[in-house]
Amino acid sequence: MTKVAVLGYGTVGSGVYEVLKKNRDVICSKLGDEIQVRYVLDLREFEGDPVQEVLVHDIDVIINDPEIAVVCETMGGEHPAYEFTKRALESGKSVCTSNKELVEKHGPELIQIAKAHNCSYLFEASVGGGIPIIRPLRTSLAQEEILSITGILNGTTNYILTKMETEGLAFETVLARAQEKGYAEKNPDADVLGFDACRKIAILTSLAYGKKVNFEDITTEGITAITDVDFAYAKKMGATIKLFAKSVKKGDRHYALVAPFLVGQDNPLYAVNGVFNAILVNCNMGGETMYYGKGAGKLATASAVVADVLDCARHIGKHLDIRWEDTKLEISPIDGAVRRFFVRVSTTDRAQIEKVFGEVEMLPGVADGECGFVTEEMTEAQYREKAEAFGGVLSMIRVD
Repeated sequence: MTKVAVLGYGTVGSGVYEVLKKNRDVICSKLGDEIQVRYVLDLREFEGDPVQEVLVHDIDVIINDPEIAVVCETMGGEHPAYEFTKRALESGKSVCTSNKELVEKHGPELIQIAKAHNCSYLFEASVGGGIPIIRPLRTSLAQEEILSITGILNGTTNYILTKMETEGLAFETVLARAQEKGYAEKNPDADVLGFDACRKIAILTSLAYGKKVNFEDITTEGITAITDVDFAYAKKMGATIKLFAKSVKKGDRHYALVAPFLVGQDNPLYAVNGVFNAILVNCNMGGETMYYGKGAGKLATASAVVADVLDCARHIGKHLDIRWEDTKLEISPIDGAVRRFFVRVSTTDRAQIEKVFGEVEMLPGVADGECGFVTEEMTEAQYREKAEAFGGVLSMIRVD
């Protein structure tokens, strides 16, 4: 029997407890052993909940119990999750987590601590919720050179953009609805400003190349400036708008970006709608593979945590290695990235537009007093120079 402890009985923690209870027989048949939740740590009481039987309020109870082999850290945030995780690993207990903030900030350090104490630090649930992506990167695709990773990594923003497109609603209206449904937090900035997706692409890029990526080095734009007019232009083009988190390797340079993109119907991510997430990985030998599913939610995320628990239970006393050095991976300035741009300007004068931007694909007749167009390929720096020289630019969305 493998005995585990769960840190935090919030959304994900209660989900982990539920998955281990409801799927007990399935897990036992596949693992060949039983997994028992010995403790759940939380400061609160849960009268009437069966978890009360295993509830503890002191981390020392868990750390000092030699029978606990695996700890599920589902607290979120950096502190005290970092301190509790470190203590658990130093006592030889493997840790499985859904905490993207902790993984992004301290992943390499915690992996090394786990290695030194013959246990593991696993974090499948930190990116993509219930979508398997971290395990494929470190196992199934270990033989590949990763050329690019493009992901819809935030269900809240994808839900908002989908509703704006299909129902013609304003951003603020859909955001309020998302908050009512529990898809968006009361303070939605981490989602709508792109920070959540940024942390996740930082983790995936780190794993793809084995070096640490600081999320602060990634250019990040959210969806707050997207309007119904933008979607009207997208419809005219047979496209849609998605918030992409992208990581691209070009020669010896690495670029990373989180921003809205115009996406055509030939892109596999075009049809990913609502709260669903998807990640498209392009490799030099195997080509493209796509991973799709619920990117968040209680049971989907909890299921990914439990998958890591089973992995640890199969390897008690051993370290499941993840190549992620604490050496920094240099992210090149986005200025050199080449792409096309969709631009809206406050004029319909084609000659004036092409004098500055060169040959463009015009999209007239969508909104009064303005015109939209798609540029030819150019660098981000070249676009900014042209936009500044032109003046009158209303908005810009990158084209994938």
